[in-house]
Amino acid sequence: MSKNNKNDENYIFYIIGQNIKKQRELKGWTQEKLADECDYDLSFIGKLESKTYQTISIPSVNHIAKVLDIHITELFKDLEDEQ
Repeated sequence: MSKNNKNDENYIFYIIGQNIKKQRELKGWTQEKLADECDYDLSFIGKLESKTYQTISIPSVNHIAKVLDIHITELFKDLEDEQ
């Protein structure tokens, strides 16, 4: 999947994963720290941020947002909108 192909049905998963990575890094957290705080497997967090992961449930997105102390909508923002 091309990261720039907004018409790709999996583009939203790319956006979510990249926003999770961005928010995690803003907190100065490693993937391991986020995984521990969420009580998720490190490999799951790694896959989410891999740019190719193609599934995550809304409850999981919401849980990650709460752990990151952000509103869930922050994880759905298009990265290009911030440039």
